Amino acid sequence: MSADLTPWLNLITSEHNQKPNFIASLSAILQPIADEIATQCQMSGDAFNVDTAVGAQLDIIGLWVGVSRNIEEPLTGVYFSFDITGVGYDQGVWKGPFDPSTGLVVLPDDAYRTLIYATIAANQWDGTIPGAYAAWAQAFPADKQVPILIQDNGDMSMDIVLTQPNPDAVTLALFTEGYIKLKPAGVRLNAMVPSVSGAPVFGFDIVNTSIAGFDTGVWAKVLGVS
Repeated sequence: MSADLTPWLNLITSEHNQKPNFIASLSAILQPIADEIATQCQMSGDAFNVDTAVGAQLDIIGLWVGVSRNIEEPLTGVYFSFDITGVGYDQGVWKGPFDPSTGLVVLPDDAYRTLIYATIAANQWDGTIPGAYAAWAQAFPADKQVPILIQDNGDMSMDIVLTQPNPDAVTLALFTEGYIKLKPAGVRLNAMVPSVSGAPVFGFDIVNTSIAGFDTGVWAKVLGVS
């Protein structure tokens, strides 16, 4: 799509702005310049903005951040399917024409964007538990926040429990397989979810949507260790 030349052509003085041949000649000269300026503005604005970049442009942002959309080990159990909890509408991802049946090996843009945000947040994290909550919130847009509970076990391990609502299948797989690296170096991370989907995790002295006591709270189960 060609850039609009109107602001430039409006600068032509009255002696020449009624001469169509002059306008046509000037437009032919200015159009490539205007198109180049528009392209450069679009590249510095939307094309390489992590919120709006897609495809190859998002790959470049990932290169800057230090994370690839190519997965080392296939993410299993993430393809869309009927009658399987966790991979239905708005949860599972469609199997692409070149994706292996064994699992997803190349992240789609939405999942890759989440991984990029999570990597940026982890790189800026100060290593504290309050900082971990802030970094986790930074990794997800406001409409896709995934509540968590964090516990330092005091033995070089930590637990992160994804409380309800659970994220989509690919984000959950990235978390449980250790691709979202929100942990200090040398610390083992136990990725956990409630044993009953949508239920609060069992705990004492607090009752809310994430933690509850007897007869309401459920045990957390470990889905992955990294």
